[in-house]
Amino acid sequence: MKKVNKYNFQKWVVLCMAFFFLAFTSDKISPRLQQKLESAVQTTFEVEDFELQPMNVELGEDSLFKILLQNEILGYAYLGKAPSMKDVFDYVVLFNPDLSVKKAKVLIYRENHGRQIGSQRWLKHFIGKTTDSTLEYGTDIDAISGATISAKSMTKAVNEALAKMKLLQTDRNL
Repeated sequence: MKKVNKYNFQKWVVLCMAFFFLAFTSDKISPRLQQKLESAVQTTFEVEDFELQPMNVELGEDSLFKILLQNEILGYAYLGKAPSMKDVFDYVVLFNPDLSVKKAKVLIYRENHGRQIGSQRWLKHFIGKTTDSTLEYGTDIDAISGATISAKSMTKAVNEALAKMKLLQTDRNL
């Protein structure tokens, strides 16, 4: 019978525990996505030094942040994922303090087909929409040939973000 080196066994157990801890408790947001989110906030709100303060609200896989400049609320960032044809894409909806949409942006798109939804020309349809808005693809939001699934998905995602912000507005006085 082979004798097990107690030191190597302990090292192996610690290594496995560290792997599982990091794998299952890592941040929801990857460094790349965090960088793109911060860049979107900087360019949209035209600020350099700001704080993204996570809000402790249940949104499933989505996240909500307060955007602060010297403890003053500049707005909110709603970060989410939406389905495309074969994968998902990451998007952000940036809100003014009054909860109207300041900007919607696709941050990471993982497919070649349907990239047209990242165009600011199309995304500008969402600007100014409020928590009382209900958006309909093809009516309120122009259809995009060749990006139907992603465009419908983005429209639905912004609708859901607006609805969740409305609930938070009444529950938490945002």
